[in-house]
Amino acid sequence: MRLALSKIKSQPFTGLLNQTVMLVKMLCLLGLLAPFAHGQATHRVGLADNRDGYDSTEYKTQSEAILEQSGQRLPLAEQAGVPQLGLPRIAAPLRSEEVDLGRQLFFDRRLSANANLSCAMCHVPEQGFTQNELATPVGDEGRGGRRNAPSLYNLAFQSTLFWDGRESSLEAQVWSPLLARNEMANPSKTAVLSRLTAIPAYQSIFTKLYDEGLTTATLGRALATYQRALISGNSSFDRWYFEPLKDPENFADFGDKAAQGFAIFQEQGCHSCHTFTKEYALFTDGQFHNTGTGLLREERGIMPRQVQVAPGIFVTPRVDVETETFIDKGRQEVTGRSEDRWRYRTPSLRNVALTAPYMHDGSIQSLQDVVKFYVQGGGHDPNQDQRIRPLDITAEEQKALIEFLKALTASNVDALVADARSIQIGDRDNAAH
Repeated sequence: MRLALSKIKSQPFTGLLNQTVMLVKMLCLLGLLAPFAHGQATHRVGLADNRDGYDSTEYKTQSEAILEQSGQRLPLAEQAGVPQLGLPRIAAPLRSEEVDLGRQLFFDRRLSANANLSCAMCHVPEQGFTQNELATPVGDEGRGGRRNAPSLYNLAFQSTLFWDGRESSLEAQVWSPLLARNEMANPSKTAVLSRLTAIPAYQSIFTKLYDEGLTTATLGRALATYQRALISGNSSFDRWYFEPLKDPENFADFGDKAAQGFAIFQEQGCHSCHTFTKEYALFTDGQFHNTGTGLLREERGIMPRQVQVAPGIFVTPRVDVETETFIDKGRQEVTGRSEDRWRYRTPSLRNVALTAPYMHDGSIQSLQDVVKFYVQGGGHDPNQDQRIRPLDITAEEQKALIEFLKALTASNVDALVADARSIQIGDRDNAAH
């Protein structure tokens, strides 16, 4: 799947060009550009394009379209009750009916103000439940987001949500994108509920599942339950680290290079923020740190000199820029404390090889560049975390570190994609069944 205009990164602007971006994006995500896809599309992670060579008119897309409603449904609620290797047990059991309802809502464009956006259009299953092709999402009427779309894997274990940690509950979190003007743009919670109440299928199923029917709380519960079910562990690292004696193949699957990378990961102190224990490994401390990316973003400025709109084609914007979307103080916006400026939540490293681009603003495109960023000492903000310093590791050691990060990819990521694509998308009459 290729978003033809996806080279527009964290410099979105209003006008016809942004609306074109949104149109192409919608068509691609809905699978309507399938005739232009290259190769056989399957339900798997990796249908995004890596954009190598996109600055050349000779660029050839390697993208593939998404197949709609032909996936394989999983018993996500049941599976969530069985701890996956490398992960803790979820706090409470999930109801399969709620998971099914939440899944349907997650893909329903009618949750947005003008029925053109769903949750899944910023958290694309085939792209690691984030967006590989956009640094920051494009929302209602082409309005730009200011932060990278976080991946949704293993949200059940997160104590804080969003890059700035402004929410601690998935049930409450879902309302932020629904009401944000530059995301799904609903004017109020009441407007969302009124629209869904007018859909008989939703009215029926909410009445069946909840004594109170469709409310702000039950809508939040349904969407949160599906997201909570996206549990993804049992990577080759987990089998090597947590069950080293169970199967000799665990050593071969992980590999010597990845083992060397894991040793470097610890020696260089990466594990002080991306933490793990002897029982499980979330690879995040859940805290907020300044890596220097906030300063770099500010230094890049606001008005782009050029924006790439197609392979080898650049334009200079002649429209006003939504400058408010570029003002980002990080955790300070939540706490009000100046020392929290440009601090952002530590993301988990699980499935990190699938969830590019990286950092809170999507400013780093590859794992190789992320490693290089830290080897060079981060963003060189005088106020950045003191643990971020230049690293004395060779090019080969950097490759080993990347092999370790790749070994954190879970065994069920493709199955979660197929499960996501087992439903009907959009506004069909029986969509909630």
